[in-house]
Amino acid sequence: MTREEIIQPENLVYKKPALLNDVPMHYCPGCSHGMVHKLIAEIIEEMGMEEKTIGVCPVGCAVFAYKYVDIDWQEAAHGRAPAVATAVKRLWPNHLVFTYQGDGDLACIGTGETIHALNRGENIVVIFINNAIYGMTGGQMAPTTLIGQKTATCPYGREVKLHGWPLKITEIAATLDGTCYVTRQAVHNVAAIKKAKKAIRKAFENSLAGKGSSLVEIVSTCNSGWKLSPEKSNQWMEENMFNFYKLGDLKDE
Repeated sequence: MTREEIIQPENLVYKKPALLNDVPMHYCPGCSHGMVHKLIAEIIEEMGMEEKTIGVCPVGCAVFAYKYVDIDWQEAAHGRAPAVATAVKRLWPNHLVFTYQGDGDLACIGTGETIHALNRGENIVVIFINNAIYGMTGGQMAPTTLIGQKTATCPYGREVKLHGWPLKITEIAATLDGTCYVTRQAVHNVAAIKKAKKAIRKAFENSLAGKGSSLVEIVSTCNSGWKLSPEKSNQWMEENMFNFYKLGDLKDE
């Protein structure tokens, strides 16, 4: 059987979205970023918004997101993506505008920008990748690092008395009047990927409908920072992260 006979529409299990550039990614093997990029590219393509979407890149592991998804991008200073997205959306209200941020960019240096943009009800989507560690800079403790979790800056594990509690930024966002949709998802298996894709699309549609701010958190792995294999990282995430960061919709108006 020839290759052409095998690759028929009914046999095609995986198709790369046209918006996903055919270039090598810099992410570590097993990283969740690649899957989330694929979902974003698929959704934008399915919505027919290729020419009217603007993403805002963070400082962090996803700083080169503009290399991978073929849409218009704007780079933001560390933590300032929601402020930049606010300006972009107000200038082009008929465009789909979203930020793509990690836990350090969004929940640490950018906490103020995040909270106030969401509270104002800006018609933007914030996509929040939470892997509970600073992956790009060497595996330091993040605001979302779990109690007892070991990192480069808390080698004996995070302690409440010393470091405070992990920050549940998504729960905070759900209390704000300006948010219309707040959800927490994951991409560790097929069922979770389908739910995450549905959530991101719903957030995008809410933005275009002018319903207010949406936040989609993706609980993710960082096998390099956690010093685990991709398989073990998924297992650790299921056993530990999901107990504290519970998956599902927190607000849907």
